[in-house]
Amino acid sequence: MLDKVKELIGDVKAFNASTKEEVEQFRIQYLGSKGVLKDLFNDFKDVENHLKKDIGQALNQLRGAATDKVNELKNSFENTAESKSIYGDLTRPSEPINLGARHPISIVRNQIVEVFDRIGFTVSEGPEIEDDWHNFTALNLPEYHPARDMQDTFFIEKDPDLLLRTHTSSVQTRYMENNTPPIRTLSPGRVFRNEDISARAHCIFHQIEGLYIDTDVSFADLKQTLLYFTKEMFGKSKIRLRPSYFPFTEPSAEVDIYWGLETETDYKITKGTGWLEIMGCGMVDPNVLKNANIDPTKYSGYAFGMGIERIAMLLYQIPDIRMFYENDVRFLEQFKSVL
Repeated sequence: MLDKVKELIGDVKAFNASTKEEVEQFRIQYLGSKGVLKDLFNDFKDVENHLKKDIGQALNQLRGAATDKVNELKNSFENTAESKSIYGDLTRPSEPINLGARHPISIVRNQIVEVFDRIGFTVSEGPEIEDDWHNFTALNLPEYHPARDMQDTFFIEKDPDLLLRTHTSSVQTRYMENNTPPIRTLSPGRVFRNEDISARAHCIFHQIEGLYIDTDVSFADLKQTLLYFTKEMFGKSKIRLRPSYFPFTEPSAEVDIYWGLETETDYKITKGTGWLEIMGCGMVDPNVLKNANIDPTKYSGYAFGMGIERIAMLLYQIPDIRMFYENDVRFLEQFKSVL
């Protein structure tokens, strides 16, 4: 009998199950009311006295091994079920990852920066809350200058000298104060003007302005730079410069590109002329150089600036500037495939 019990202990320890049903059958076989252990304890009554101690210990060992095996297998199946309820079937295909999209303003900004980066322009940034000197006076717009009326400004009530910048030219002013020529920099950023919001105008928009200062910089250099930009950005190789006025450049010009008249949309956005205005530019006024402590008898330079929203509206045929600020997911999802 002792040998039989020891053999059963070995069988119990070696047992394994693949289903809960097999565990339950094992429990009934060994620990049930009509199981193996019940029969062995009934036979234990007829064992000779000098063998009862060893056989009794072996029977208790068998019962303990069977009980431990049942508990071990039950816990194993419970843990497996819990894992599946938390993580699901790990062999199933995963859910598609819902990728976000860059905002069209960011896309166009990065494209413009990349174009000018190829010819040595670096990026400079400055504060959106600006003082009067850097936003106006240093840019040849002294107090009471009539050209200040060109820009409806948000002033900060607690300090009349502080305002929300009306252009990123203020960044160029700060850059000129802290750097010596040659200077070749781009200043992208958000600007603010007190304007009525409509499909074509907004009180918040984005500009990107360029500045190049060195010896012997001419208007021809400016024209070649702008021609390079329009070819790279729009694929257009025909531009024209119309005389204009900006307080901080002299001479000044508006830049048009020939968009063409191939489609009905071309007729609409160019008003039937084929020409489209994209930016303003000019040679830096000597007074602006003086205000930044740059010698205008030694150095000259050019500057240009454009609205990022305007460029984005042209590239993606967006009819209403307000769409950039509504955060409509349906609008933004159209740019998922654009880097």
